[in-house]
Amino acid sequence: MTLQQALSYARDHQPQIRSAVAEVQARVADAAVPRAQWLPQVGATAQLFVGTANNSTASYLGVSELDLPRIGGSRSTTAASAGFAPSASTIVGIGVDQEIFDFGRISAQAAVADAAAAMARAGAAAVDLDVELAVEEAYHSVLAGRQVLRATEDALVRAETHRDYARAGTKSGMRPPIELTRAEADVAQLRVGVVRAEAGLHIGRAALAAATGADAAEVDAAEADAADTAVDSSPGPALAAVLQIASQHNPAIAAAAAKLRAQHAAVAAVTRELLPNVFASASLTGRAGGATPSSGPGDVPYGAGWLPDVVNWHVGLVLQWNLFDGTILARRTAAKARERVAAADLDVARSSVTLATTRGALELDAALQALPALQSAVEAARANQTQAEARFKAGLGNIVELADAEGLLTSSQLQLAVGQFAAARARASLARVIGQAVAHR
Repeated sequence: MTLQQALSYARDHQPQIRSAVAEVQARVADAAVPRAQWLPQVGATAQLFVGTANNSTASYLGVSELDLPRIGGSRSTTAASAGFAPSASTIVGIGVDQEIFDFGRISAQAAVADAAAAMARAGAAAVDLDVELAVEEAYHSVLAGRQVLRATEDALVRAETHRDYARAGTKSGMRPPIELTRAEADVAQLRVGVVRAEAGLHIGRAALAAATGADAAEVDAAEADAADTAVDSSPGPALAAVLQIASQHNPAIAAAAAKLRAQHAAVAAVTRELLPNVFASASLTGRAGGATPSSGPGDVPYGAGWLPDVVNWHVGLVLQWNLFDGTILARRTAAKARERVAAADLDVARSSVTLATTRGALELDAALQALPALQSAVEAARANQTQAEARFKAGLGNIVELADAEGLLTSSQLQLAVGQFAAARARASLARVIGQAVAHR
């Protein structure tokens, strides 16, 4: 995969991103819950009782789904004349409640849910940036591993050639045996280096597969796109600029700010629970009680309370007001304490992001400044190796001089590969800290 292909594949297949997106969707769904209180509530009930009815008409239980106004009464009795014969009582009904004015209670609850959704979005953005950073690191580690392997294999080929020269020179008596043993030692060491470089390359490919969420055990980094493989050596952005970008786009700051807004909204939501609530109520019921009413025995409804054939309806406007509730006051005090904690967490997040941004900018600057020197070192080492090889083949130099030149070239090439990887990683890490995706760099 090219870098852009790897990033695109990771956005679609990385389980961490799918989990973060699902969390955002869940929080958005939660935010719709308090707003649903503005919808009408429709409920129904059906009840049948048998019991005494002294100074009572149809008996029923109050249920939250339906508002049931009390209607009428049976004959009042004294304790001495109270009867213990049971009477039937039935009721069926349907009702509607509609919120009219809540004094900001619902909007405060919705603000808490919206802030939680914003926290989830910030968390998802952080996960997305973390995945992108992991993909970039793995991608460039594969490229660096390939450079290391290529440099080690080239050094092994040259070492085997020099060993053959040393062997021929030793057989002809023109070179001492020590040059052959030194050349063979160099070949053996480089073969070990090739094995280790191959293992490192496989590890890098496995890391790229894991970072992208691929099913394959390994994913290779394609070098077809020059824009992907070339290390960006352009100067890094100014520190003041990246600090400003980080303060505006870093997901950790965004999440901490959303948490503070959520706690502030929670304080307001708890406080508004002490304010009144106005709602409309309407119901249509059929009820009947078998007890003798105060108007006389002839007014007992048909069915003696077993049939709910007395129809009633009501429409009303209800004001509820919780004038004092110590639990609500205690919850508000606790919410204010958590709000202070959230404010402190926001300051901590800003401080941490500032430190990480400063460190990332300095690391990128150092890595970029080292690249020209590393490139020059490779060119100088290559020229030195060419001269040493020419002297060795002409019989003017020995194997030690050539081995030193070979070691210097191989070391310079490896350091250049590591330096290029360090520069690419530093640039990706700085972009992660300031909250910028690859597409925006």
